Amino acid sequence: MGTTIYRDYDQDSLNLEYNNRGRFPDTADCKAAQVTGSDEAKAEFNCQLDIRFGKGDTDLLDIYIAAGDGPRPIHVFFHGGYWKSNTKNDFGFVAKPFVPFGVTTIVVEYPLIPSVRMGTLIDRCCASLEWTWRNAETFGGDKNNITISGHSAGGHITAMMMQTDWAKYGEGLPKDLVKGGCSISGVSDLEPVRLSFQNDELQFTPDEAAEFSTLFMTPKHPGPLLAVAGGIEGAEFIRQTTELADAWGAKGMDVKSWVMESKHHFTTINEFLEPESELSQSVRALTGL
Repeated sequence: MGTTIYRDYDQDSLNLEYNNRGRFPDTADCKAAQVTGSDEAKAEFNCQLDIRFGKGDTDLLDIYIAAGDGPRPIHVFFHGGYWKSNTKNDFGFVAKPFVPFGVTTIVVEYPLIPSVRMGTLIDRCCASLEWTWRNAETFGGDKNNITISGHSAGGHITAMMMQTDWAKYGEGLPKDLVKGGCSISGVSDLEPVRLSFQNDELQFTPDEAAEFSTLFMTPKHPGPLLAVAGGIEGAEFIRQTTELADAWGAKGMDVKSWVMESKHHFTTINEFLEPESELSQSVRALTGL
């Protein structure tokens, strides 16, 4: 055991907690299944791809449109990758639990660190939701029924979206623009990430890590928020999830934590590959369907 640098972790053990890609032997298989599922979604569903929501190079989103009369509920997804990797293109599979059930699904692109800092990244995610609300009618969506979810870094973004004061963010936006959300294997405390090897690229400062750690914020949204972690994805990601639920719940938010038995960091989100999985049904229920 080396020198302790965070809680009971030395550098090597902390690095292991935040090395999701290297920790699980089936990571490559999980990622391949996501690519296949995304290709299937693009082939099966009515899609509008690379729709521009702003002027930035990455201000793009993909819309998977549900059939049916009348405005359809909208579910918006934010991908993971430690805020520094991945794109929306391989996450179309998240439409599978929603589109066939009448929920139009949007997968958002956002600029990656270190090309931008966290404040800009969060702003562009906010801009994607503003665009979704203002333009919902153009793709048959219901601007009064927008829910969100995200995985890993996207789980952090989900919580940040539920912390946004929408009435101040954009003229005419409703306070309750987001009706509810689900953070899947999310990050709520950025300090241990800053102290891990991930910070070689992220370059979080202590102030930046503190400013964007949702764990220590007072929730602005009444909920509901579902906070999910995998039972075998490691103690830190379970803590990141359960402590957020406990902290925000104690401050009045309708939030529930769920540690999924026998699931790890990638098999949690891959539950969206199965439209009738328990996670798919639980997140779909946030739309009211």
